[in-house]
Amino acid sequence: MQVPDVPKEIPRIEDPGIDRRLEEIDLEEVERVIVETLDKETAARLKVYLETCVHCGLCSEGCHYFLSHDKDPRYAPVSKVKQTLWEMARRKGKVDKTFLRNAVRIAYLECGACRRCSMYCPFGIDIAYLTMVVRRIFHKLKLVPQYLQDTVNSHAVTMNQMWVQQDEWIDTLQWQEEETRDEYPAARIPLEKEGAEIMYSVIGPEPKILAQLLGNISLIMTAAGYDWTMPATDGWDNSNMAMYSGDFEIMARVEKLHWETAQRLRVKRVVMGECGHAFRGAVYDGPRWLGWTEPPIPMVHAIEFYYELLKEGRIKIREKYKKPITVQDPCNTVRGRGLGDKLRYVMNALCEDFRDVSPNQEHNYCCGAGGGLINCGANWKKIRMWGNRVKAEQLDATGAEIVCTPCHNCHSGIEDIIGHYKLGMHVKFISEILVEVMERP
Repeated sequence: MQVPDVPKEIPRIEDPGIDRRLEEIDLEEVERVIVETLDKETAARLKVYLETCVHCGLCSEGCHYFLSHDKDPRYAPVSKVKQTLWEMARRKGKVDKTFLRNAVRIAYLECGACRRCSMYCPFGIDIAYLTMVVRRIFHKLKLVPQYLQDTVNSHAVTMNQMWVQQDEWIDTLQWQEEETRDEYPAARIPLEKEGAEIMYSVIGPEPKILAQLLGNISLIMTAAGYDWTMPATDGWDNSNMAMYSGDFEIMARVEKLHWETAQRLRVKRVVMGECGHAFRGAVYDGPRWLGWTEPPIPMVHAIEFYYELLKEGRIKIREKYKKPITVQDPCNTVRGRGLGDKLRYVMNALCEDFRDVSPNQEHNYCCGAGGGLINCGANWKKIRMWGNRVKAEQLDATGAEIVCTPCHNCHSGIEDIIGHYKLGMHVKFISEILVEVMERP
């Protein structure tokens, strides 16, 4: 594996969303927003965390940035909180522009809110929550990386992250249905079918750049004999990058429309496609911000759904996948949902030469793309790559040719890692493997 040199000092990255805003920002406004957010939006949870932490540093070994930078203490989770939120609280919001520039980079680019570090904290402090408080402050200050803010703007206007218009959405579904029927004539993508057992939920990149995944699910659903549907209206996307920019108001709008769409169609449950952050937004963060104890309709992630298909025999395997393959555990479905065993059941059921990573399951390293990191744009890519050396080493050690990633952010993030560290591997979703090896009636 080729390991590119990592600079000792953190370079300054140009970003108009940060640079232009810092030129005009009023430090009195900064003080007001920090104090207002800490006083009115955080309450006892933040107070307990800040007063409980003893700065022991045991969280450090949980962070891939810390490990990839040869254990530089600047990248330890406790240090990142110290350089951002603790200083905001200690100074009572009286910070300068140099502090703000540094804190924005740390909050949006050096912490993916993956929660691995919290597993190593002896007090169970949710450090990801502390990062999100910082991002919330920066959203209210309009101090957000430009590319990420553009994605949030797309959510606000089109209710999806890729500026997909409603007619484009329907056209893409019809196109993929036709493509799939050329191979499997019974395949359908039912639209607006009320009372179906399943509404299938996807994220913006699928109709925009990965439309073949929609054809895959048409083939899988039809072969398994499920009564399913997809909406023809806005509300089909819940990728929700606003959740990671700190714009919880837009996050709530996206999730509310998504669940209202499922309720309008009177489906019995929602199956979320292969995306971890969308699952987190739909099941956890979105409903909580809306004041719900849980979503109004049950949702299962694609990992659970594929496990169900294989365990119940609704899909039969014709011949297992031959190439040596390993897997990425998405943070929000394995560490956050506990689906590691089901994911490995699926991998072993589909693949002849499955090679697990070490460490794995909830201890697996983050891909470094989730938590909104990859959505901060290409100009920040090297920052992500320098923080992911341990992930590259972990994948390389398996000797696998393929990495299966049941999450869109993981898919893109690991593609970046493979390219940057020249690993010579390829990345696939579970559905791509499943349609290749399954029996077709």
